[in-house]
Amino acid sequence: MINNIDSTVISTRIRLARNIEGYNFPNKLSVSDAQTVIRLVDNAASEIGSYKLYRMEEIGREVALSLRDDHLISEALVRRKESGAALIDEGYGYNEQGGKTSVMINEEDHLREQYIVRGLNLHRAYRKLSMLDDRLSASLRFAYDPKLGYLTACPSNLGTGLRASVMMFLPGLTKRKKMQRLIAEVSGLGHTVRGVYGEGSEAEGYMYQVSNEVTLGVDEEYILDEVQKTVLEIVNLEAHARKSLVSDDEVGVKDKSRRALGILSYCERISYTEFLQLASEVKLGVALGFLDIKDITRLDDLISALRDANLDLLADGATANERDELRAEKCRKFIHTQIW
Repeated sequence: MINNIDSTVISTRIRLARNIEGYNFPNKLSVSDAQTVIRLVDNAASEIGSYKLYRMEEIGREVALSLRDDHLISEALVRRKESGAALIDEGYGYNEQGGKTSVMINEEDHLREQYIVRGLNLHRAYRKLSMLDDRLSASLRFAYDPKLGYLTACPSNLGTGLRASVMMFLPGLTKRKKMQRLIAEVSGLGHTVRGVYGEGSEAEGYMYQVSNEVTLGVDEEYILDEVQKTVLEIVNLEAHARKSLVSDDEVGVKDKSRRALGILSYCERISYTEFLQLASEVKLGVALGFLDIKDITRLDDLISALRDANLDLLADGATANERDELRAEKCRKFIHTQIW
């Protein structure tokens, strides 16, 4: 059986909101000024490392949605055709250190710097991104007020501009109908629980984001410590909820996860919605020790890889049925390689 943290925490994301002094916020930014901001950020990043620039007006929708599905950019940036861009580290995907870096340009703020790492690694992820932020600030003059801190388009990001998020897999609490109560309790602690793609999105596959709401009047270490404390408490609550599921009907839980594995092992055509539902039951079975997959992160990678946008990149022009057949093929290959 995989330990509680590894089977509950999927990834950590640190995001810093920054704006360049002397330019309007993106919602009031002219197209010409937006292009200037893109050029300034691109030039600053080129002195730091190998980043590839993706302009929203130049890349196809499939590429944009694929980047979104990997959480490297947001849906809001996808819609900023003329003014939006993103810098992605050349090791697109998880790099040797286990993390991936992106800088969204002209989303809600001029810069949304992000670092995503597997598992629960809030402090490590912040240190990594803080190094990038320091180096960018050497070339870019960020809008900053001695009393308010970093100035941002939305007042909720004033101060540190830091959003510390942890993606969690919570099937036990969801199945036990405990999520609404948990969301209310977490809100009372100054944090929030959202869906897979952040604010306004739905939870899918029992996956939720837990992040801080307060950025003003506190420092970065306080935010990281408080989010960490909340996440660890949720891990414990999820562990108890899973035990309750097994205590109530062990055979039923085991049967559902193994049936899900059976369908995924031999399906010939499967939609993403059905795949995600079944893959989530398999993940729960692995977490409970009913199924044997040594590295549960491989399942998380598969869930991302088999989204519609990612498959569209592999099979350009494929029909919906052809895409579902490709998904089934890759799913079967994964399972027979990783399990059987």
